[in-house]
Amino acid sequence: MAFVKAQKTRAYFKRFQVKFKRRREGKTDYRARNRLINQDKNKYNTPKYRFVVRFTNKDIIAQIISASITGDSVLASAYAHELPQYGLKVGLTNYAAAYCTGLLLARRVLKMLDMDQEYEGNVEATGEDFSVEPAETRRPFRALLDVGLIRTTTGNRVFGALKGALDGGIDIPHSDKRFAGFSKDGKQLDADVHRKYIYGGHVAGYMKTLMEDEPEKYQTHFSEYVKTGIDADGLEALYKKVHSAIRADPTAKKSQKEAPKSHKRYNLKKLTYEQRKASLIQRLNALNSAAGVDDDEDSDDE
Repeated sequence: MAFVKAQKTRAYFKRFQVKFKRRREGKTDYRARNRLINQDKNKYNTPKYRFVVRFTNKDIIAQIISASITGDSVLASAYAHELPQYGLKVGLTNYAAAYCTGLLLARRVLKMLDMDQEYEGNVEATGEDFSVEPAETRRPFRALLDVGLIRTTTGNRVFGALKGALDGGIDIPHSDKRFAGFSKDGKQLDADVHRKYIYGGHVAGYMKTLMEDEPEKYQTHFSEYVKTGIDADGLEALYKKVHSAIRADPTAKKSQKEAPKSHKRYNLKKLTYEQRKASLIQRLNALNSAAGVDDDEDSDDE
């Protein structure tokens, strides 16, 4: 009779080290994170900032974050759901919206640090690569791009947000190889193609194609665009207005929603001792009265 050798002995399980929770959940790449947050010893307590971009089904989240022993702290943040305040009410998750979100965050953080006048960035988006030049007074605000678990393919929306932050005046080390419009064969960026993506030209092209070939699908697919009266020809002008509005006032605005007058309860309200005592007496009286009624009925039957 053949015996199978035990590969994992008691010593193995004694020394087994559980991975970090966010690694087990598949949320954090700790190898990449350590490289992003490790600061030089001679920088002492200077924060090392990351330009963090995350996408959900209906929103884009952009944040400037620094790491510390106690945890990450957010210096500033911008969201795609803020863009309706600047005139963009539809298409809040595409490449053009990612550019607007990155631009909003860049202008917001520079205004917060009183650097918005020194570093205006690239006022008009041309699609060409742009890097901030240091001014005579202060060096530009520097951050490192944190893409998380996003697959960094050419033309990914995360690079639209990166381009918006660069044009907004933040210094982020980068290469133009992943911007929309970069040709692998020619090994150079086609600025016209990139500009088209920044101003929603790819969306406009699809709108025109659907309108000609499948009008019914166009009405359902772009129903929100139809409701707000946005057509393919007016997209570029719309995005230009949004960019100007963001530069005019990038400060975060408080929500106009009123606080609910009565909060919903999903569990029973906790009773005091006196209330519980009164409830018990009430139930006992009810039981006694019910028992008394039964006794009376029995006596009548006899």
